[in-house]
This record gives sequence, structure tokens and C-alpha cells, in this order.
Amino acid sequence: MSALLGKKLGMTTVVTADGKSVPVTVVQAGPCVVTQVKTKKTDGYDAIQLGFDETLIDKLSKPIAGHLKKSGGSGFKVLREFRSPDIEAEAENVEIGTTIGIDIFAVGDKVKISGISKGRGFQGTIKRHGFGRGPETHGSGNHRAPGSIGNSATPGRVIKGKKMPGHLGVKHNTVKNLTIVDIKIKDNLLLIKGALPGFKTGIVKVQKT
Repeated sequence: MSALLGKKLGMTTVVTADGKSVPVTVVQAGPCVVTQVKTKKTDGYDAIQLGFDETLIDKLSKPIAGHLKKSGGSGFKVLREFRSPDIEAEAENVEIGTTIGIDIFAVGDKVKISGISKGRGFQGTIKRHGFGRGPETHGSGNHRAPGSIGNSATPGRVIKGKKMPGHLGVKHNTVKNLTIVDIKIKDNLLLIKGALPGFKTGIVKVQKT
């Protein structure tokens, strides 16, 4: 298994051996438990479900508690599936209840991180899409407005997909080819170069590329 669930703890800097300061994001990755193995024969697709952040099983709903009894009876706050071409080959060799730790990664490995981006609420086109500003002087009343959005009499409507003001954030984002700078095995911590999607304490998927 080449993937783990983790919790984003925040950012800091690490000084490398050659004296360079590298910005890193600290992720508490695993340990995770395989709670379900899905195959094309039984479920129509190949996937491995992992449980992360252990909790009392009595705090979970009865359907989830019954589902987790198959993997050993431990409760988890987070359940996520991993689907990829690599997982299809791994699904045949992974057993339910297997514990996966941070030792599957090594310093220098390239990983891809998936998470939910921060919610920014309702935003205008400047912040949401990077539009330019209007004139600030000479009586202009168009400072942050998007400008013309229509097409005159033909077709006489706003085209679908037009970049408009609206809700920003809370979307599934994936950042690829990030480098693992350091690993703290005792504390289950990964130090990954660069910024990751999501807020502090947000759940992320960490998978080898």
C-alpha cells in the first residue's frame, strides 16, 4: 500500500545540509487501518478504504460501527477510499485489518496531496478569478465590477460558464510532485516541501506518485 491519510498541522521551515531554508508543511500521517477492500467482482471497481484518527466505536452510528467490526472493531473518525491504477494491483494483496504506517515513505519521495481547499465565502471576480480593476479616478463608478457579461441581442443571454462572482473555495484540490523533506517516525510526522490544500487540522490524502 502506497498511500496514507493524514492531518495537516501547519507550516514551518527546515534548514537543509547546504544551508538553504525550505518551507515545509507538517502532516501527521497515519497510522491507518485497512477497513475495506473493494474489487470489481463485488463492488464494480477496485479500491482500498482506510480508517484514520481512532475513536471509541460507541460514538459512531450503528451502520458505521457494524462496518468497522470486520476490520477489528476499532472506531475511526475518518474513512476514505483510494482508487488508482496502482491500487488495483495492491487490492489483491491487502487484507482487512492491516495497519499501514509512515514507514512506507522515505525522504526524497515524490507524493501527491489531495484535500479540501479553504472556504472563502462569496467573492467578487477580482479575488475569485483574478480580474483586473477598473479606473479609480475621473468619476469612474466601475472599480471592482466584472464589466459587461452579455452578448447584445444575439444570443441575448449570459453564456454558461461565464466567470462571475460567487462562492470561492471548499473544493477538492490535488497538488502533485511534492517532495518529502524529512520524516519523524516516532511522531508519525511528514515534512513536505511547499503548501498543501486545506486548513489546519484538515484531512489530506498522501499518495506516492
